[in-house]
Amino acid sequence: MPSYLSPGVYVEEVSSGSKPIEGVGTAVAAFVGFAAKGPLNEAVLVTNWTQFVETFGQFVEGAMLAHSVYGYFLNGGGTAYVVRVGGGPGQPPSQLEGPVGSRAELPSRGDGRPLVVRALDSAPAGQPLTVEVHEPSEPGEDVFKLVVKAGPEEEVFDNVTTRRGAANVVTALRKSKWVVAEEVKGAALAVPQAGGSTVLAPAEPERRPAGVEDYVGDADERTGFSGLEAVDDITMLCVPDLMTAYQAGAIDLVGVKAVQLAMIAHCELMSDRVAILDAPPGLRPQQIKDWRLNTAGYDSKYATLYWPWVQVADPRSGKPMYLPPSGHVAGVWARNDETRGVHKAPANEVIRGVLDLQSSLTRGEHDQLNPIGVNCLRFLPGQGIRIWGARTLSSDPEWRYLNVRRLFNYIEKSILTSTNWVVFEPNDEFLWSSVDRTISAFLRRIWRTGALFGRTPEEAFYVKCDAENNPPENRDAGILTVDIGIAPVKPAEFVVFRLSQFAEGTELQE
Repeated sequence: MPSYLSPGVYVEEVSSGSKPIEGVGTAVAAFVGFAAKGPLNEAVLVTNWTQFVETFGQFVEGAMLAHSVYGYFLNGGGTAYVVRVGGGPGQPPSQLEGPVGSRAELPSRGDGRPLVVRALDSAPAGQPLTVEVHEPSEPGEDVFKLVVKAGPEEEVFDNVTTRRGAANVVTALRKSKWVVAEEVKGAALAVPQAGGSTVLAPAEPERRPAGVEDYVGDADERTGFSGLEAVDDITMLCVPDLMTAYQAGAIDLVGVKAVQLAMIAHCELMSDRVAILDAPPGLRPQQIKDWRLNTAGYDSKYATLYWPWVQVADPRSGKPMYLPPSGHVAGVWARNDETRGVHKAPANEVIRGVLDLQSSLTRGEHDQLNPIGVNCLRFLPGQGIRIWGARTLSSDPEWRYLNVRRLFNYIEKSILTSTNWVVFEPNDEFLWSSVDRTISAFLRRIWRTGALFGRTPEEAFYVKCDAENNPPENRDAGILTVDIGIAPVKPAEFVVFRLSQFAEGTELQE
């Protein structure tokens, strides 16, 4: 309460306390795979194809990450996080890795151990680094300037000193993107000779195929897709290069299952994202059924499976090639959310950029695959290639439909992120009514978009926050409980028209 000490007119800006709930984003994809360049095991935000190319390079032989991200943006995707993992599918081509371990001694003057520099993993691939020694701007016996050049780009480190051995040099070069200095304790360091120049030739790449641990990674070390626990706004997870590594023989079906189970566990742990799984390549309808039921056997409301692989034109040669559908599907999800809303099932939508499918499908075969959660891609004459399924991999009928799972994710996260103002507020009737009013207003907006079933808001949802679900023992423990129920709209998956003959002049009987 402000103090008024002299007569006058005062203006106060007051807050109602409660804040309106804002909807969170629903279409932010995460891609994990192999790239030509870019930071390793770091989630990098890209919002268009140009940004991806600038950071991770163009298409690479034997890797599908770039193709999947391209298909994502082509189909309407707007925001994505990309994680480049180490290794490669099978024996990786040289463009998959930058120079690692390349080292050289700089020409020196005086006594002591010569300064040794070596490339970093992020050094430009296929391009040598030149390290030059120049006179410093502040002359001294143990001071020098280092200039690191990579093509037209260069890094300058002025007034570097060897006064306390290699420690100062190591510290100075920590700002470099390309080189590091080696430190040997207990040895005197000679001063590099001005005018000297040393070339760090690109070393042979580490010829190691990627393993399960590369994809899964570690949450503490922020590697693989486990490192995505630190990114809150992701709503879908794709690992397209898992299947290309299997195709190259770098990983077997047991490894594929291990990675996909880890993807599902990650999404279930976060409870705000869905794993888009790819099936192994080349499976026919009966084979995908057997793989789904007897090999994979997944049961999760936070995962979904699409089949078959899609044929696209290789941007490098223009020739047809097959790739996993997860990237294109994620783009369709994003486009569907933008045009219709997250409550609408992302199905019966055209997949842009797809020439053909790896396997055809009959109605009878589809009848066997849809009930077990295999979302099929189908060619419909005159309507193109479309997604013709919208199910999760859950055996629970309540979570059978993908749009229901994603709608709940959207509502839960929106309420969670917009009600921080409640924390530490007095837990009394005024707070209860304020929370009830705020959440009800948010759900009413969702009902008006057609996302909830019911002719009135009372039929579509309820919010309960009162003395009944907040008894004294809960208030003493500092707990505020809000019960929310919503009636989501289910997709019209089976459309049945009942036709019958009737005699002329007869009336319908009720």
